[in-house]
Amino acid sequence: MSTLEQIDQTYFTAWETGDFDTIRSLVSDDVDFVGALGRAHGIDDFLAGLAGLGRVLTRIEVKARLANETDVITWFDLHSTVAGPAASAKWTHVENGKMTRIRVAFDPREIIAGLDAAASR
Repeated sequence: MSTLEQIDQTYFTAWETGDFDTIRSLVSDDVDFVGALGRAHGIDDFLAGLAGLGRVLTRIEVKARLANETDVITWFDLHSTVAGPAASAKWTHVENGKMTRIRVAFDPREIIAGLDAAASR
């Protein structure tokens, strides 16, 4: 397993367990994130968004991970308490051992509907 694949695996394990200190150690202070549910620039905004979705996260099931010298692409199913598994893709650019740019793509409609239903209870 390459160093970038290890960073990515550690990131997902930390997110599943709510270990945001480890995530902070893997992500650049000026990270640029764009995903299906929002955008964040900077580590604090990024962690806040990750924690928000983390409240309903139950498991991340990685299907495939590919890396070269600077980038990692991960295909995974995002399991939550509010929706069925969401097939997702994450591209990460790494510089000096830190994630600097992250892009995540998935169909958010079922998760949004589940979050809305949970909020109205």
